[in-house]
Amino acid sequence: MELIDCEMNASEVSANVRDHGKVIDRQKNRVQCNYCAKMMSGFSRLRYHLGCVKGDVAPCGEVPENVKELIKTKLLELKRGSLGKEVGNLEFPDLPWKRKLYHTASVIEHRKLHTTQKAGSDSKKDVQKDRVSDNGVTRDVPLPNGRNGSQEVVDHKEREDSTSRQAKKCIGRFFYELGADLSVAMSPSFQRMITAAVGCGQIGYKLPSCQELKGWILKEEVKEMQQYVKDVRNSWASTGCSILLDGWMDEKGRNLINVLVDCPMGTIYIRSYDLSPSIADVDVLQFIIEEIIEEVGIENVVQIIAYSISDCMEAAGQRLTEKFRTVFWTVSASHCIELMLEKIGMMDPTRGILDKAKTITKFIHSHATVLKLMRNHTSAYNLVKPSKIKWAKPFLTLENILSEKDNLQNMFVSAGWNSLIWSSREEGKRVAALVVDPDFWTGAGMVLKATIPLVRVLNWINGGDKSQMGYIYDTMDQAKEAIAKEFKHKKSQYMPFWEVIDEIWNKHLYSPLHSTGYYLNPHFFYSSDFHCDAEVASGMLCCIVRMVPDLHVQDLIGLQLDHYLLAEGAFAQGSAFDQRTNIPPVLWWSRYAQQYPEFQRFATRILSQTCDGASRYELKKSLAEKLLMKGRNPIEQQRLSDLTFLHYNLHLQSFNSRLNTDIVLEEIDPMDEWIVEEANQILSQNGDSAWMDLDCEDATINEDLVHGKGPSGIQPKVETCDWVFCFPFCPVELFYGG
Repeated sequence: MELIDCEMNASEVSANVRDHGKVIDRQKNRVQCNYCAKMMSGFSRLRYHLGCVKGDVAPCGEVPENVKELIKTKLLELKRGSLGKEVGNLEFPDLPWKRKLYHTASVIEHRKLHTTQKAGSDSKKDVQKDRVSDNGVTRDVPLPNGRNGSQEVVDHKEREDSTSRQAKKCIGRFFYELGADLSVAMSPSFQRMITAAVGCGQIGYKLPSCQELKGWILKEEVKEMQQYVKDVRNSWASTGCSILLDGWMDEKGRNLINVLVDCPMGTIYIRSYDLSPSIADVDVLQFIIEEIIEEVGIENVVQIIAYSISDCMEAAGQRLTEKFRTVFWTVSASHCIELMLEKIGMMDPTRGILDKAKTITKFIHSHATVLKLMRNHTSAYNLVKPSKIKWAKPFLTLENILSEKDNLQNMFVSAGWNSLIWSSREEGKRVAALVVDPDFWTGAGMVLKATIPLVRVLNWINGGDKSQMGYIYDTMDQAKEAIAKEFKHKKSQYMPFWEVIDEIWNKHLYSPLHSTGYYLNPHFFYSSDFHCDAEVASGMLCCIVRMVPDLHVQDLIGLQLDHYLLAEGAFAQGSAFDQRTNIPPVLWWSRYAQQYPEFQRFATRILSQTCDGASRYELKKSLAEKLLMKGRNPIEQQRLSDLTFLHYNLHLQSFNSRLNTDIVLEEIDPMDEWIVEEANQILSQNGDSAWMDLDCEDATINEDLVHGKGPSGIQPKVETCDWVFCFPFCPVELFYGG
């Protein structure tokens, strides 16, 4: 860059700061010094830079002396004049002359004071004050926003266009991601909250109005999200994608459905449908899904994951796979495993044990004094383990009860229990007898042997890692083997549970993609216990024939497959061998199969797919329900469509960044059937004051449990189970009980 000659005469020097710098980026308000080529924000900072006045910008080392003195003089004049104007506004004409004297420039002593305060972030800010001296008496006069008066005036538009605008967008994104009512921004409490969070140094900050949240802020956020969605779509050509269906019935009895598309780069929301008029019409359902396939691109779709095993859904799936031979159909893995747990839970022996366990939890959680006693005797804050998977909760709760067996039995024979009025009542006696009944504990152990392996698989599926296609086939086999092992391989005991698992696996869950994913996973394929049975071999062949219509490419894959079978060529390299079990299979193929592009593309498109459905994302359904209501103004309908698009995709974007998603919830639903007794409907009238004492102790108990201390000094028990089995890339402790 060519700099201006520094040899300038005093008569040639311009006092206009714009003659000493140039605009580099008008949109971002970036300017450059003509002397040292330093970049900075705005001409106001350039003025301080050229005048070598200490502040928010470093002084210029190349500026000529005459330019520096002129700019510095003008800067001080502006500063004094602006300060006089700021302080002069405080003048009251009726006050004595001596009290009005403080605004005269000759008696003002500028002393910059620096303090550190916390604002919206954890960054430290300098708060500037001017100390005014009058005959030895000093007072602090805070300047607006803690900044120099002249700079405040000069930078006003700059702040409004950058800092304030960005802050408003951040607040807007908060509302859009939360899916909250935009009118909340007008709430006095919300405004006080933001003012308190930003700090007193930012008094006068303008919050976005409701119109701004519906207008330019929404427009810019939607534009940014559309670019993100476009980037995700562009990745489908290489990795393929899965269409995820998420259906439900709202309070009005409407059958609604959300459509998502998943790939390794992220999951995005496409649109919502109202199927109410034709919920049982296979033709309509088929038409809707075909419309989505065409929009996504038939060449990109690898599979469709349904949310239901209804006859209509199954029929639509069969028609679609016949019409689009390259696309596979399956049902959400978590939904299918929940169906397995539900069927096992409805079996006579299991149902009886769960009913008894529910009797215990209802009684303890319905009476404050009993609940307090339980917390003093056990390491459990609550016996009930809430879960976002409905049929995982009974078995997680039963597991928790079994882990507290000794503590619960000691509790019901303790002096504390005998001192309670409930110990002498029929209900209390019945629960106390149940807790010491050995048949109950034996039955509970048998139920858990058959169900906890499936619960652990559910937890793995709902975890943060979506690269499940290479593992689901072997994982289900491991779960079955774990159940057989728990029953000491006695067929008469474990076969009833195996039959339930096989029925749902074979009819609804299994896809050739699953067995092919197992085959293409080097972690399993090169292990000594890899088993290529008829199902695995036929699944592999089926995928090649259906996913690769080009016969020439099929032949190439067949030839390249031999190198994989024999671990030859690139597959025999040291790094490829070492990383077989250390990295996800799709990453292994992308790194070490470049010599075999056709086979690499085939493997990548299969191993990049998920096995779970849309329900894992827990989308806020009320927005789709509102969007699908008729009778709205077209402009408002478009705005609501934008809000829904933005909210769902922000939620999905945030969800994809989470490291782990446990199926266990922190809070128990107060209406949960495992804690609610029918008689408790009149509890509020009885006025049991023990609840107040219990609530006051909750925070302390919770803190103790977090730090590894149970109530009354009891240390939490660490339970181990025989049904723990290995899941690659999953934490082993995930599969321990408790």
